[in-house]
Amino acid sequence: MAKSEENAAQNLFEKNFITHEQFDQIKEYRSLGIFSLNSELKLFLYLSVLLFTSGIGVLIYKNIDTIGHIAILSILLLVIIACFYFCFKNSKGFQKTETTFESPILEYLVLAGNILTCIFIGYLQFQYKPFGTHYGLATLVPTIVSFFCAYYFDNKSVLTIAITGLAAYIGLSVTPQDLLHNDLYLNQNLSYSAIMLGILFVLWTIYSDKISLKIHFKLIYLTFALHIISIASISNMVNEYYGLWLLFSAVLAGSSFYFYKVSHEIKSVSIFVFMIVYAYIGINIFLFRIFEHIDFSDIWGLFVMILPVYFIGSIVLFIKLIKNFNKEIAE
Repeated sequence: MAKSEENAAQNLFEKNFITHEQFDQIKEYRSLGIFSLNSELKLFLYLSVLLFTSGIGVLIYKNIDTIGHIAILSILLLVIIACFYFCFKNSKGFQKTETTFESPILEYLVLAGNILTCIFIGYLQFQYKPFGTHYGLATLVPTIVSFFCAYYFDNKSVLTIAITGLAAYIGLSVTPQDLLHNDLYLNQNLSYSAIMLGILFVLWTIYSDKISLKIHFKLIYLTFALHIISIASISNMVNEYYGLWLLFSAVLAGSSFYFYKVSHEIKSVSIFVFMIVYAYIGINIFLFRIFEHIDFSDIWGLFVMILPVYFIGSIVLFIKLIKNFNKEIAE
């Protein structure tokens, strides 16, 4: 890491982007061996929020009969009000560009308040059913609150919660384990909903770019869109109906091409890597669906010999693509 930073400074000096004096100052600063604990401290703050909200959930579960429902809801509401009071008091208000609190602690206070709001609304619906049998509203309301908090306070973690809530509202689970065991294969309408949601996220990023609205949220939306569209397509490429697996193959191909271009535009390694993985899985499923109609009995031995070469070649090509991509974005 230090070597790459030194080479980067050397390249800037050779291209006359920095003066010799600035180059010497950079070398002197790096020789001090100073490092930042910012990421580590933020990680501990994030874990603190998760542990605190989890502790609230455990406390409710273990003492629900002794504390009482009204008392639990009242305590939750008071904590939520306190969280958002300090957040609104110290916020800079809504801005279209990226903003930050003066203290990073307030960012995690927004996250805590938002998670507790989701717990409050869910518990309220479970116990008293204010939305009646419209359980989707119990998901939609905290989702709307999360989107508001994400854009008003400029919080990416809350935006992730909001997107997850929106996906859950239309019947999707967006954790990797749930997606792989989802009902996408059996329920075609759910597959179409997943793809439409992914396309909606893509269109929203394009619109946000045009009006310069929280452009730094783009990577989050595109990451969700990539996973949702790709997994929905791959899940249905094994469908027995000829037209459907071809349709979803075309969707995956179009999605892979789009995210290939986007990954280069925004210089996102994660988008590029996952795009390659999904495209590779899709290509193999597509080839398998084609080869299942071919009789390999006469050339089975040759096929078995070629298969290891194919996988080794795939690994080499994957590594080469990643290296070329990193080299391209570094330049």
